Amino acid sequence: MGAFDEAIAVRPAGDGRYEIQPDERFAIAGAVNGGVLLASVLRAVLDSSPHPYPIATSAHFLRAPRPEPAQVEVEWLKQGKVAATARATLVQGGRPMVETTVTTGALGDPGDVGALSWTGEPPRLPPIGECQDIQDAQGPRAFSGYVKQVDVRLDPATIGWTRGEPSGTPEMRGYFQLREPREPDAYLLALAVDSLPPVVFGIEVVGWSPTVELTWHMRAVPAPGALRVAARCRHVSGGWFDEEAEVWDSTGCLVAQSRQIALVGRPGRP
Repeated sequence: MGAFDEAIAVRPAGDGRYEIQPDERFAIAGAVNGGVLLASVLRAVLDSSPHPYPIATSAHFLRAPRPEPAQVEVEWLKQGKVAATARATLVQGGRPMVETTVTTGALGDPGDVGALSWTGEPPRLPPIGECQDIQDAQGPRAFSGYVKQVDVRLDPATIGWTRGEPSGTPEMRGYFQLREPREPDAYLLALAVDSLPPVVFGIEVVGWSPTVELTWHMRAVPAPGALRVAARCRHVSGGWFDEEAEVWDSTGCLVAQSRQIALVGRPGRP
């Protein structure tokens, strides 16, 4: 078992409860990455789901869990033939840390010619070898633990912030995969949708910018290979910014979408 699967492992404890261990190897500035926490929650939900995939997940990040034992409590609100919906709460020290609602279902064959289908174009990126490894970026030290586990290669057009020269446009693009050999699946998509540096770095390099709420949709089962992620912002105001992301697999298929609201970090804050 690799580091990612160890980090998202769950142990059934009865009555819809699961024991987990937030993993400091996936921490950013001491806080475990929200995508890894969501993957743990989804693993607990899917353990008792009548359907195989997390079609829609909405998460409110109430507090940052410490790298100490925690629990996921799962309550099914509905289990239907087409979709099932559960409330799942990540609890640590008796306090809720992440509150989620997850709807599970099945995913059709994207090659089914009888199914209605329409989508846009995947992001255009330079070859992966021409993109910058986030581990080499001279940005905030907050990325130090996280980047040892994930292989994020940023489009050179979006890395001006690493030189103190932001592009002026709040967007990020790049390739995403783990540094360890592991093919993408639903759990890795939960991490991929929030895998890039905050899009506001395209305007100004700020400190830790915590996500307050994130909703993501799984659109297809990803093919093997590196994922392509494109994230953008529509508005930055009042100390908040939104971020929309799309994730495409190695075949050019859209596999996930997300939207979140986050706080603009303060310069100098870890």
